[in-house]
Amino acid sequence: MPFPTLNTYLAHLSDPDRPASSVWLDSAGRAQGKYFNCTITSAFQPIRALGSSRIVAYEGLARSASAGDAGLSLWKLLDHAASDDESIELDRLCRMLHAINFFRQDEAGHSDLYLNVHDRLLSAVSSNHGHAFKRILDALDLPVGRIVLQLPTTTPQQGWLLNYVADNYRRNGFRLALNAASVAQAQAMVAEQRPHAIKLDARYLSGGVSLEPLLEAARVAGVRLIFKRVETAPAIATADVIADLPLYAQGFFLDQPQASLVTEAAVAA
Repeated sequence: MPFPTLNTYLAHLSDPDRPASSVWLDSAGRAQGKYFNCTITSAFQPIRALGSSRIVAYEGLARSASAGDAGLSLWKLLDHAASDDESIELDRLCRMLHAINFFRQDEAGHSDLYLNVHDRLLSAVSSNHGHAFKRILDALDLPVGRIVLQLPTTTPQQGWLLNYVADNYRRNGFRLALNAASVAQAQAMVAEQRPHAIKLDARYLSGGVSLEPLLEAARVAGVRLIFKRVETAPAIATADVIADLPLYAQGFFLDQPQASLVTEAAVAA
């Protein structure tokens, strides 16, 4: 493991004589945490470069703990948290678990880790978004530069809030990925926010809306364009020939989320 401080921390978590805490290791070495009566762990879904199927990143996903990789998605828990403080606590716990479970695996290589930020947290955190998470990463000597914080879709009225939060995350050393609700919004984000990446639903690959202006703007600005929710072969076939620039994809057609990082870059499709 290339992260000795994390290795020391994992050894501490596996010590049977240590005091009880909110984070522990299961029999497979995966970090787990407790939120109310629910045990939470991590699953990871690759983000691939189209054409080569090369894995460039993984998205960390909160799952209920299970014997295999069949845990249920727990992101909706944040929608029902009783207070903003509990939402913040759960979000930070999930990000910490994902960082530990990602970087403890040698297969992480040089890939990035994308982590979601729930929309409730955009206004719930009073100031300095990302500072608490950065302190955790620094304490474990994990690279902030390989974390991409994925912000939720926002309305035009929330533009000021998005800019404020994005600025705080950048000041703490994080790169950002933005979720766009439309091609037009994605193009505006390229011009106004210039994030590391923009994620757009794969349904826009089926036609009806020209992608060429967005693709050209993303190329010029150096913004990575990721098509999410890829669930069919036609979407991949369309994306492969849509432009002569790098495109990226993520979805159940390519990969099912699982606890262990993928070791084989090839995909059946």
